[in-house]
Amino acid sequence: MACFIVPMTQAIATTVIRKSALKQSDTQTIKQSDSPLMLHVPALEKMLWGGTVMLIVDHIINGEVTWKYPFFTALTETGGVGVMLREMLTVGLPMSVVLTLVWIGYSLLKERNTQTLTH
Repeated sequence: MACFIVPMTQAIATTVIRKSALKQSDTQTIKQSDSPLMLHVPALEKMLWGGTVMLIVDHIINGEVTWKYPFFTALTETGGVGVMLREMLTVGLPMSVVLTLVWIGYSLLKERNTQTLTH
């Protein structure tokens, strides 16, 4: 019921990092100086936000998230906070880690293909 909080937090952090990197330098400087991973941060951002939205919709459909306070149905029961934290650690965190690893693989393969085409 709260597993989407972890990727949502990562998506927020990724958005802030991307926007601050763009403010510090122009796009051309980023392309020439940064790692291949920094070039593909927008892809990670889209993956995280897309997954977060899908999870929120899924939890609304399943009745685990409501439109009224306290929003999470688990919080209406005794011990609900523990249940939410456990789900965030056992489901949300592994989802974010796997998604980040997939993105790293995607970024490195895309960079390798780009270098192969230019040489």
